[in-house]
Amino acid sequence: MKDITLRAIETLKEVDVVAAEDTRHTLKLLNHLEIKKPLVSYYKQNERAKTAVLIEKILGGENVALVSDAGTPGISDPGGEIIRSAITNNIKIIPIPGACALINALVASGLCTKEFSFIGFLPQNKKEKKEKLEKYKALKQTLIFYEAPHKLVNTLEVMRDVLGDREAVLAKEITKIHEEFIRGKISAILAGCEEPKGEYVVMVEGSLKDETDIQKELMKSLTLEKHMDIYLNQGMDKKEAIKQIAKDRGVQKNEIYQYFLR
Repeated sequence: MKDITLRAIETLKEVDVVAAEDTRHTLKLLNHLEIKKPLVSYYKQNERAKTAVLIEKILGGENVALVSDAGTPGISDPGGEIIRSAITNNIKIIPIPGACALINALVASGLCTKEFSFIGFLPQNKKEKKEKLEKYKALKQTLIFYEAPHKLVNTLEVMRDVLGDREAVLAKEITKIHEEFIRGKISAILAGCEEPKGEYVVMVEGSLKDETDIQKELMKSLTLEKHMDIYLNQGMDKKEAIKQIAKDRGVQKNEIYQYFLR
């Protein structure tokens, strides 16, 4: 309740309608602030239908405030649909700064804040989750994710397997009563995850290796036959391919030549 800004309170007092992700949560906030306003339910499943209703109200002369349950509308929360529609209809959009879990978590994490990539929620499917993480594996920036408690352990296990056992920080319930930071290697954090509760920001240090190093590691994990196929498919002849394979693996090219000769 105390995170709300004076400007946000002023805005809520002045608007005609408040569109809320969960009207029950927002009603508690409005009651606490002694503000009475009509509430319109606006969440992921009804975002498209309610966008049309709200845009019609705005075009009719009303002002609408969009509120999400926790954090900032549009950042892994409903909001993108109505913002795009408002722009299309030449409606003025005024951002009201306020609580944002990813920024507050990053500031207190101890990880690099100079450059970071916010990925948000990962796919639920394990295969898709791995594929998504592979895309960010070589990035040197701090990686930031959101995760629900019942998916946290699985996500950390996949992160350890794909990204390696990097330094990480879990920020739990940012700006709420049970705020907590858990720091350490992913494996150490996993060992302490008994019954995760609350909403988490998961931050992982960026790669300490460049893309060339990661590519070499990948090549070393292949069989020599598959390694050869990659370069032959790129148009190299066998002599060139053997030379490149030897370079990738840090061995003498004669060793690779003898293997294929056998």
